Amino acid sequence: MSNEQETPKEGKYIYGIIRHSEPIELGHIGMGKRADLVYGICYKGITAIVSNSPVIIYEARRVNMITHEKVLEEIMKQFTVLPVRFSTISEHNDDEGILRIIEKDFAKFDEMLIKMDGKKELGLKILAQETAIYEDIVEKYDTIRNLREKLLNLPADKTHYQRMKIGEMVAEALKKETENYKETILEVLSPLADDIKINDNYGEMMILNAAFLIKNSAEPAFDKAVNDLDEKFGRFMTFKYVGTLPPYNFVNLVINTKGI
Repeated sequence: MSNEQETPKEGKYIYGIIRHSEPIELGHIGMGKRADLVYGICYKGITAIVSNSPVIIYEARRVNMITHEKVLEEIMKQFTVLPVRFSTISEHNDDEGILRIIEKDFAKFDEMLIKMDGKKELGLKILAQETAIYEDIVEKYDTIRNLREKLLNLPADKTHYQRMKIGEMVAEALKKETENYKETILEVLSPLADDIKINDNYGEMMILNAAFLIKNSAEPAFDKAVNDLDEKFGRFMTFKYVGTLPPYNFVNLVINTKGI
C-alpha cells in the first residue's frame, strides 16, 4: 500500500469576469507558490480571468487572500470587473470548461457588467477619537457636566453609584452623538453614490463602516466631499478612506463549477 499522497488534479482558478474580446495575459501572478500565468478566456465578448491551479481548497490565509486581491487589482487597472468568490476553481483543466461556464451564465454576467460599467467601490470607515468626543459630550450635555463637577472633589469610595450613573449617561450620549454624525455624513455622501452598503460597526467608537458604489465621473466630487467632512469633523473622528476596491459589496458572484 502506497503512503504517497495523491497529486491533486489540475483545474482553472477563476478570479473575475470582464467585458473583453481580445486575448489577454496579466503575467505570472496566479494563486499558490507556482505563480501560474493569469490570462483570459473569452466567449462572445465576455472574458473569465483565470490561471492554472491544482483543484484544492485554498485556505483563507493572508498570503492567499493578498494574491487573489492583487490579481483583481491588476484587472481593475484596465477593466470593470465582477469579482468571483475566493477559491473558485473549475475542475476542467482546459479552456473548454471555462467557455461552458461563461456560456451557461452569459446573461447573468452581461447584466451585471452593464450595471457595474464605469463604476467603482470606495470604502469609508470613520472612528470617533475617544478623548475629543467625550470632551464634546461633557460640553454639550449640561446634566452630565453638572453631575461630574459635583463629584470632582468628593472621595471615589463615596460616589461609586453616581460615577456609574455618569458612565451610563455618557454611553447613551455617545450612542446618540455617533448616530447623529453618521446621519449627517450620509446625507452629504449619499447623493454622490449610485449605491451604498452599510456594514456592521465593530466597537462602540466606530461611527460608520460603509462601501459606496461610485461612477468614475463622480469620484472627484466624492473625494472632495470626504475631504470636506474630514476638515469639518476631524477634531472628533478619524476618516479611513480606501479605493479603488473590487466591488464585493455590490456583486455577489458565486459560480457553480460542478457538472459543467
